[in-house]
Amino acid sequence: MIEITDALMNICGRENVYRDEPMMKHTSFRIGGPADWFVSPETTGALSETIQFLKAGSVPYFILGNGSNLLVSDDGYRGVVIQIGKNMSDIVVSGTNVRAEAGALLSTVASRAAAASLTGMEFAGGIPGSIGGACVMNAGAYGGEMKDILTSVIALFEDGSVRKVPCGELMLGYRSSALMRNGAIVLEAELSLTEGDIGEIRATMDDLRERRVSKQPLDLPSAGSTFKRPEGYFAGKLIMDSGLRGYAVGGAQVSEKHCGFVVNRGGATADDVMTLIRHIQKTVLKNFGVELVPEVRFLGEFR
Repeated sequence: MIEITDALMNICGRENVYRDEPMMKHTSFRIGGPADWFVSPETTGALSETIQFLKAGSVPYFILGNGSNLLVSDDGYRGVVIQIGKNMSDIVVSGTNVRAEAGALLSTVASRAAAASLTGMEFAGGIPGSIGGACVMNAGAYGGEMKDILTSVIALFEDGSVRKVPCGELMLGYRSSALMRNGAIVLEAELSLTEGDIGEIRATMDDLRERRVSKQPLDLPSAGSTFKRPEGYFAGKLIMDSGLRGYAVGGAQVSEKHCGFVVNRGGATADDVMTLIRHIQKTVLKNFGVELVPEVRFLGEFR
């Protein structure tokens, strides 16, 4: 234990290493027990060295972005959570190209693009996540998705190599990518946008923001859309038509505003959320023969 802590401090700096860090502080659900170690590398070199050290010692680790689609067990995580966030979040706009480090918030990148009169990223203005996570998940909303604007990523691979990968090789699909399957870690993304009218861009972003506020339960902690969209259906409508609007398990509840969201109405545990997710899946499968697949990611051991 002491050796791991000292090694991580040597690599990342004492101020960037925490023991028994409550993960509820780092997820949009505001749920989660302690991670044994929580580190925030400041450079690509420190990130790579951290991962190689952990792999050599067979120490489990998890890469965390903004924690916006994550449910962490009440028991926490027996390993090292590596946060790619505020220490790796630079954004550079050059002409119609935008380069953003993986920890930059998607909403911040969209705002910077709008300020430069660049159109094509309006859909991302209200998505709560990091640019790295958005690339891995091919995040999207309101008819737009990352694959429409992404030209390449720089990624760290499991063998320790860092390579630039063009968008065409990422196999971006609905909430999926080759990055997700091969365990590569996005370090930086390059986007290609189009010159536009700043007034029209901001009007579109304002309109999408209003639509989100009016239709989504943004006033309560959640992990966004709980389930992926089943082909030919909408998850929220299936849940609503199953009579589950407002259904609760402990502090976890099917949102009364949008049934596609499970929210933390106060004091919810990870077990509450997991029990509710399983009940939703079982009920919708029984009523409609449709299997709902969680869009939320799970970390740690669940009962």
